[in-house]
Amino acid sequence: MKKRQTLARILAAALAPANITAVAANPDGTYPTKSVRLIVGYPPGGAGDIFGRLVANYLSRQLGQQFVVENRPGAAGTIAAAQVARMPADGYSVYLASAGDFTTARSTFGARLAYNPEQDFTHLTLLVKVPLVLVAHPSVPAATLKEFIAYAKTMPKQLNYASFGNGSTSHLAAEAFNIASGIEMSHVAYKGSSPAVTDLIAGRVQVMFDTVLSASRFTQTGQLKSYGVTTLKRVPLMSETPTLDESGLSGFEMATWLGLVAPAGLPAAVTQALALKLVAFTKDPEVLKQLDTLGLLVDGSGPAAFSTFIRLESARMDKLIKGAGIQFE
Repeated sequence: MKKRQTLARILAAALAPANITAVAANPDGTYPTKSVRLIVGYPPGGAGDIFGRLVANYLSRQLGQQFVVENRPGAAGTIAAAQVARMPADGYSVYLASAGDFTTARSTFGARLAYNPEQDFTHLTLLVKVPLVLVAHPSVPAATLKEFIAYAKTMPKQLNYASFGNGSTSHLAAEAFNIASGIEMSHVAYKGSSPAVTDLIAGRVQVMFDTVLSASRFTQTGQLKSYGVTTLKRVPLMSETPTLDESGLSGFEMATWLGLVAPAGLPAAVTQALALKLVAFTKDPEVLKQLDTLGLLVDGSGPAAFSTFIRLESARMDKLIKGAGIQFE
């Protein structure tokens, strides 16, 4: 209930009409001179859609033209991404990219992927990272990460971990955790977070990597316990929970992410105009308050750093997937 109320509150703010009359609507003809489509590869109402609307509303206010969210869900966002890659590189179609359709897509979809995430897009700004947290059923006899790893080593392949689905970030995080900690847990794939968490609370599986927003309400009530978050920084929504890095798994980081891209070949002036406002978005005090309630960590890396991130993260995910022997149908 608390998660739904939080999402509803953020959605109401995101859907509020942008007051673009307070910003000059570019009378000198500079970009943008008309409305812009911000395409989201998720259905309306979900966290990705809500975040996309926050970005759209902010850009509308800052750039003096409406940025209109257009939902095109399907195939983990890859259908929408493929369509955007073929759109004109004029700045009037931008896309909310994520790990699933960019940095793990090649391993997940192989030859079926109809675009190249590194070459077919102008990478504008890496906006946020979406941390996960390792949570367990209260019956697991370990109070800390160190105790949990020691316990898991006495029970190879006997502990079951839930995930959002095969190849999901929660699945990859658990396999990376297996490798980093030297343990062997068995994978139970679900169709999304909700059924996985339901079975975890019921004790039908023992652990999982869930989003901070989802898990925080259950750790607060004592239905689950947490061992660590998967980013290198602590998350304000679960500030009492240490990172896995500071708990002994040096350098461990595994999170999904959201950033804005456009078709390859975007004019430099348009790239700069968008990137400047997107970086400002990640520093805006009101925006930061909203992102904290969603369990997100801002990044704000501009075009060059974002491109480098996509290249390195794609290689890292390819190596993890091959090393863990993860198979996709």
